[in-house]
Amino acid sequence: MPEDQIVDLGTDRTLLLVDDDEPFVRRLAKAMEKRGFQPETAESVAAGKAIVAARPPAYAVVDLRLEDGNGLDVVEALRERRPDSRIVVLTGYGAIATAVAAVKIGATDYLSKPADADDVMNALLARGSESLPPPPENPMSADRVRWEHIQRVYEMCDRNVSETARRLSMHRRTLQRILAKRSPK
Repeated sequence: MPEDQIVDLGTDRTLLLVDDDEPFVRRLAKAMEKRGFQPETAESVAAGKAIVAARPPAYAVVDLRLEDGNGLDVVEALRERRPDSRIVVLTGYGAIATAVAAVKIGATDYLSKPADADDVMNALLARGSESLPPPPENPMSADRVRWEHIQRVYEMCDRNVSETARRLSMHRRTLQRILAKRSPK
């Protein structure tokens, strides 16, 4: 879609962008404004919740990890104030467990960084199953899926290595080696 093409969003085009990466949020706000949105930015959970309390927007893009807390707190606040809002959680720390948590709390979609304005707009405007995105061109490898599963169980066990190893029927030292490594591609 051309960058300066304006899309009909209905009457309410308000958009809240919450991200502590100030240059990124400024660029995204400018790009979304060109696409017909009326963006307002916040760089913290507190600022995002204040905007939600004063003027709950129709759309929101919220970073998961912010300096003063978890972006899911902003998602919850917005969902309470405006149940019809469309919310996309955007993060550089993508994991299946956090995506599930975000959707359960009320996010419409979940995107991993780097995501451009077109990705964000498509996620915000997606409506139901008729507009499902195409399957990924580069799906996760089996090693990555295994790593994601181990991470999810590890988080469910409150980062307790011994309990995680027991639940996965894995030796504790083997699990520690896996957790010490970077995620596979």
